Amino acid sequence: MKFDLLKTEKHTAARRGVLHLNHGTVQTPVFMPVGTQGTVKSMSQQEMADMGFEIILGNTYHLYLRPGHDLVRKAGHLHGFIGWDGNILTDSGGFQVFSLEHIRKIGEDGVMFRSYVDGSYHEFTPEKVMEIQSALGSDIIMAFDECAPYPCTHDYAEAAMERTHCWAKRSLDAHDPSQAFFGIVQGSTYEDLRKTSAEYISSLNPDGIAIGGVSVGEGQDLMMKAIEWSMPYIPEDKPRYLMGVGTPSDIIESVIRGVDMFDCVLPTRLGRNGSLYTSRGRINIKNAKYIDDFSPIDPECDCLCCRNYTAAYLRHLVKCDEILASRLASYHNLYFYKKLMENIRKAIEEDRLLEFRDEFYAKFSPEDDSDPTRNEAETKKRPGFKGNQE
Repeated sequence: MKFDLLKTEKHTAARRGVLHLNHGTVQTPVFMPVGTQGTVKSMSQQEMADMGFEIILGNTYHLYLRPGHDLVRKAGHLHGFIGWDGNILTDSGGFQVFSLEHIRKIGEDGVMFRSYVDGSYHEFTPEKVMEIQSALGSDIIMAFDECAPYPCTHDYAEAAMERTHCWAKRSLDAHDPSQAFFGIVQGSTYEDLRKTSAEYISSLNPDGIAIGGVSVGEGQDLMMKAIEWSMPYIPEDKPRYLMGVGTPSDIIESVIRGVDMFDCVLPTRLGRNGSLYTSRGRINIKNAKYIDDFSPIDPECDCLCCRNYTAAYLRHLVKCDEILASRLASYHNLYFYKKLMENIRKAIEEDRLLEFRDEFYAKFSPEDDSDPTRNEAETKKRPGFKGNQE
């Protein structure tokens, strides 16, 4: 992997860059749609490519359980198996394993867990996770880490961080050098731990550095603190990835602080539930006011959905629980995110990112931009919870 840092914005820490990977280039800052099980829900790979996405995500944990990494390898790795010519980043599965606290046991060597599919027992070690990601053939792979819950004590966060550091070194030693390797900074909401972790992960000289352990219930203020505490100790020539984030305001504020890469399930998850991002904020298409609204969902959007269908029609599809509703709403939300990132990159190039932020917030209030999936403590209480899968 090669990362070209093209520009740093004059008034902020925002950066404009290009990632060169095995399956082409990726313009940064970038939002990466989540395709946990080899699919961005309700979207085809061809639609994702036509929309302009250059990289998507897969998840080691879920693809290991089904269909199995050996089968994926036989199919020509994940690219061949799912028919995707662009780049793929795979999460190590650490977040999924650690979120299943009732069916896993942590040890210094790794984690023993039960499959939510059939109840069978499995063990993830750093070496095993690297083996799986090698079989998947991802362009970017993540170190195996421990994501501490929020809230947690300083002692707990420190122990999880130290395990993360040990596992990062083992992951690095075991990884396939043809794949770009990213280490993960942990430390929960403690400034001293974030500094220590960022320094250690940077000392390993990975291809990129992720900030993990955010978007787990801590709120945007503490998320921004975690970024600010980590950034001074991350080399400028490394791409910076904020894992599992986020809302449009999360992304804008994080880019201002120097983050280059993002992923989140929100566009498709919210779309499947009739919640749509528009230039004037997020709307619930189920509301009665859209019954006879024969205008586009967002008059300022030129996506396939807004060009061809009305708000009234989409509301009808949602209320009838039609499959097309999920497809159109997910398409629209993903397109919104794609355009948001294009506009952010353009604003950085023109040294007007803060002006862009103010213009965006004037119509799209950050106070209304909540992430309903962020409180992981509540999410884990849901019956049938399967490790925050998308």
